[in-house]
Amino acid sequence: MFVDEAKIYVRAGDGGAGCKSFRREAYVPKGGPDGGDGGRGGNVILRADGAVSTLLDYRYIRHYKAERGIHGKGSMRHGAWGDDLILPVPLGTVVRDDNTGEFLADLTHQGQELIIAEGGRGGRGNIHFVTPTKRAPAFAELGEPAEERWVTLEMKLLADAALVGFPSVGKSSLIARMSAARPKIADYPFTTLAPNLGVVKAGNNSFVVADVPGLIEGASEGKGLGHAFLRHIERTALIIHVVDLTGSYDERDVLEDIAVIDGELESHAKELAARPRVLVGNKIDVAHTAEASARVRAFAEEHEIPYFEVSAVTGQGMDALVLRVGEMVHGLRAKIVEEASSAEVRYVHTPVRERSFEVKRTDSGGYEVVGRSIERMVIMTEIGNDEALAFLQKRLVKAGVEKALAEAGAVDGDEITIAGVTFEFEGVPVTDEELEFIEDDEIEIVEGDEVPIIEDEPTE
Repeated sequence: MFVDEAKIYVRAGDGGAGCKSFRREAYVPKGGPDGGDGGRGGNVILRADGAVSTLLDYRYIRHYKAERGIHGKGSMRHGAWGDDLILPVPLGTVVRDDNTGEFLADLTHQGQELIIAEGGRGGRGNIHFVTPTKRAPAFAELGEPAEERWVTLEMKLLADAALVGFPSVGKSSLIARMSAARPKIADYPFTTLAPNLGVVKAGNNSFVVADVPGLIEGASEGKGLGHAFLRHIERTALIIHVVDLTGSYDERDVLEDIAVIDGELESHAKELAARPRVLVGNKIDVAHTAEASARVRAFAEEHEIPYFEVSAVTGQGMDALVLRVGEMVHGLRAKIVEEASSAEVRYVHTPVRERSFEVKRTDSGGYEVVGRSIERMVIMTEIGNDEALAFLQKRLVKAGVEKALAEAGAVDGDEITIAGVTFEFEGVPVTDEELEFIEDDEIEIVEGDEVPIIEDEPTE
């Protein structure tokens, strides 16, 4: 079964919570805080794998979750990082955010990776919050919730050349003659229900050819079967347009056939109109096809398109076609490789870390502060801990939130909502000395630091 589209839900691992702990050793007075940091949650990673041929597995299992980070513990024991979850996808998979339609990546080379959901940052232990005026902080950070999203996976075949044309023009017979592919062949329209790939040896060159279901007029608008596979033609370096010289399909005119198929390709993607192509007049072995072939040849010469008369049944003209296509594909691919020589092998997911935020007036008369970095400060704060709340207030002051609220018209007693948590606005003076010791919230323990790592399960 060939499956070329799937929608999946992915969730990375939550970050582990930091630990609130103090040293307790005999003969060591005032041991001080020693809470370890929580581990970062695992990422969800898509990896291009040539051994995977379809997206079938993602039709049956749609939810994927990476491992969470381990909570920190006392004695500066940091929680272990959660393992990444790696999902193999076929070469040629295009990834989009299902909610916004945003293009995320095009995984075309073996081993290319995309971090599709980033694990949550581990919370800092109370060792990080020591200041000259507060030597024993009795709070730590919670772990950061992980990213989650629905994504659409769309597979586009990585073929060098694509056979296109109306149903029953002989595309399946041609790919069977050119390669070792053995598609279903019959004398009725829409015999081909899924794309077929074949490897063709052409002298010193070789190339991959794809046979997609036949196109009909209106295919780009959803008519027929080929519309579902038009995307596979987008990647090909060369289009092999096959014409039935006998006009057996609905007794059509050969030049009308060419115009219709060209129009459908352009309607699907305008750049396909300028894609290099060859014209192939098939079934030359049938009587009374010379006139139709002459008309196609004249059209090809007028538009400077290579033209070949062939018979997929007898093999007539196939050698010349294969050699010419091999030469053209080799030259086109060399040009593409040269242009893409600087392409990255790994896509790195770059989460939004901007410090900007926005103050909005709510319908209830209060204010809402929106901004990833500010919201994260609140999410990672233990709201029930008075010391943690006092520290959060200082961080918000340092980030400029209190000033922005005052400029927006907030006064003492107004309701302020951040990340779903409601506070009461209260302008409390904070000295520069206090703000000086507020650490940047981007600081985190890097995996591999020489500190004890906890490998047991997190404590809920």
